[in-house]
Amino acid sequence: MIKVLKFGGSSLADAEQFKKVAAIIKAEPERRYVVASAPGKRYSDDIKVTDMLYDCYKLVKANQPIDDAFALIEERYNGIIKDLGMKLWLQPEFDRIKNAIVHHAGRDYIASRGEYLNSMVLASYLGYDFIDAEDGIFFKENGTLDTEKTNEELTAILAKHEHAVIPGFYGVMPNGTIKTFSRGGSDITGSIVARAIKADIYENWTDVSGMLMADPRCVENPQVISTITYSELRELSYMGATVMHEDAIFPVREMGIPINIRNTNAPQDAGTMIVSSVEDNKVDTVITGVAGKKGFSVIAIEKDMMNSEVGFGRTVLEVFENYNLCFEHLPSGIDTMSIVVNDADFLPHKDAILNDIQRRTKADSVTVSGGIALVAVVGRGMAGVKGTAGRLFKAIAENDINIRMIDQGSSELNIIVGVSEDDYVKTLNAIYNEFVK
Repeated sequence: MIKVLKFGGSSLADAEQFKKVAAIIKAEPERRYVVASAPGKRYSDDIKVTDMLYDCYKLVKANQPIDDAFALIEERYNGIIKDLGMKLWLQPEFDRIKNAIVHHAGRDYIASRGEYLNSMVLASYLGYDFIDAEDGIFFKENGTLDTEKTNEELTAILAKHEHAVIPGFYGVMPNGTIKTFSRGGSDITGSIVARAIKADIYENWTDVSGMLMADPRCVENPQVISTITYSELRELSYMGATVMHEDAIFPVREMGIPINIRNTNAPQDAGTMIVSSVEDNKVDTVITGVAGKKGFSVIAIEKDMMNSEVGFGRTVLEVFENYNLCFEHLPSGIDTMSIVVNDADFLPHKDAILNDIQRRTKADSVTVSGGIALVAVVGRGMAGVKGTAGRLFKAIAENDINIRMIDQGSSELNIIVGVSEDDYVKTLNAIYNEFVK
């Protein structure tokens, strides 16, 4: 058995966390390949190393010296090394990186150095080999991951190392420049490594004991999800549940590699297993989780005989395409069509979009309802279970909440409701209490 482990920034924030990580890795000989993030916050008012590096980038752009700012970064790593009792000397690396920043190295290169340095420290502390991500993770000219080349090259590299630490978050462009994933991209790196080595399990270690069934900021003491499918995770991640980067699912999903979300500070907790499928008799609850987001508007288009007008929907969506905008949901009726859009994208173009829709479709009316929050109820246990929707809408009604929009996926995996943003928290609690408590 081979296990790939990824540790987040909070798990590698200081020497004490390094010791916990080392104990976890050494506890099982199967834990052979480790992906490391940059040091995160040690306490609430602390600054992540990645943000410190971004500050250096901003200073250079403003033609300001970076000596003091970069000295803090050096101090952070040297403090970890000293507290671990190591004799590692990183000054040549510090000098090289500082010189690159001063000479206007790219933003992605600068941001990636937190993972690069932390992985060197962790590899030395563990006695593992260090593999630079730029040697095995490749992007195409358009900035997307070159999956085929990455898998081929990384598989060959890993085969030469019994144990290794790989920096998360970045790879390399065809021209040799560093390219980063979006924030949280170390999750993706871990998934890529797991696929390349054909791991049996990908362990994603963070500061929580798995995924929760609801946002703890909104719902008091929500239960941990013991098992969740890739499909359910995608639905919940899309709606704001953020234990790991949602794009990290794809590399392991195609290989059927399970992901185990674990807590570095509570390694005895089983965490959450993310798997391809679950047997029907192992479904613990009707719903797997409930999640949501604020900041949406619903555009309602009405026109008599809309359903018999060929190309009506395409005409509407072409308007959004012209403004390079995506839509979130598209619930419709016989003579009505609703489009749910993200306010951040929609509002700057609101008047122009509405005018274009009216002009091109000759609609009877085009109206907008703003201040909408979307709440998704997700669960493989919902499929084919009679009365689930009834329980959902009953719970919402009993809490005096008005539903502004309803949409259900064809897979019966989720039901999405739109409510006023003022009712967002109340809606989450109403649904959770109905199905879980």
